[in-house]
Amino acid sequence: MNQDERTQLIADIAEAFKASSNLSDDEVRWVKLAIHRQEQSIKLRQAIIEKTLGGLVWTALAALGYILIDFVKNHGFK
Repeated sequence: MNQDERTQLIADIAEAFKASSNLSDDEVRWVKLAIHRQEQSIKLRQAIIEKTLGGLVWTALAALGYILIDFVKNHGFK
């Protein structure tokens, strides 16, 4: 296969892809909305994970503070 035949093959393949991907306006809009909905879902999951981890950190700090105060009270430091 020489360079001209290869170029022609690539052009034919590109043309075939263009011809097979003719979507109506409604289909294009639906695909865009589906992609947008998926992006929102991913962002929501990330926000939930971040906020849950933040809450766990604050809970751990509060528990450590409570344990420290309890230790201090039980060992005579008032």
